[in-house]
Amino acid sequence: MKKVYTYLAVMISLLMSCSSGGDGDGGGPDPGPDPVNTAPTVPSQVYPLSNTLCINNSVVFEWMASTDKEGNPISYRVQISEQSDFSTMAHDVTSSSTSRVITLEKGKAYYWRVRSRDSKGEESAFSGVSNFLTEGDGVSNHLPFAPSLVGPEQDSEVDGTSATLSWTASDVDNDDLTFDVYLDTNSDPVTKVSENQAETTYSATGLTASTTYYFKVVVKDGNGGVTIGQVWSFATK
Repeated sequence: MKKVYTYLAVMISLLMSCSSGGDGDGGGPDPGPDPVNTAPTVPSQVYPLSNTLCINNSVVFEWMASTDKEGNPISYRVQISEQSDFSTMAHDVTSSSTSRVITLEKGKAYYWRVRSRDSKGEESAFSGVSNFLTEGDGVSNHLPFAPSLVGPEQDSEVDGTSATLSWTASDVDNDDLTFDVYLDTNSDPVTKVSENQAETTYSATGLTASTTYYFKVVVKDGNGGVTIGQVWSFATK
């Protein structure tokens, strides 16, 4: 009988020893949740900057490197468009370095921007937008850049039955620019409300309440260069 008691005591001791490790995690502290991954910083453009005339249409795009708080590898997304709002793309490419050579059409105005992305998928905001021209063959005068909207904001709503239309425009040749303004309720406005004005604002009055209006600005440089801007819209209350 004594042998039986001894055998039971040994078995109980072994069972207690095997269960002392808990759930098999080594008994160490809980490491807690993984740290939150954050986006890398916004890259800043180096070349080309706004109003640059690129003699070679194979353009070297350059930007400052972003940093990542968690030390994740970073790549970059470069977007190039003929529209200042990037509604259509001429090029949309990625790069693992801080430069990229892209061949563009000659004699055209372009806009570009860049953003960073870490290896875990977090993206920064886009950089600012820069505009530039590629040199054409035998061109002595360059087209002005398409106008950029200042106000009213795209698809915004204005109080009353009047609105001040405002925009900016530039020209690499520094020509004096004039503007034709088109405004009506057609999605592609055809009513010319102002012609050859030098000001970059137009006061629209006598508008109808609760109506959507569309407008565009045509930029002329006085040397035969004409650039038609995109269509913008706003609504009256």
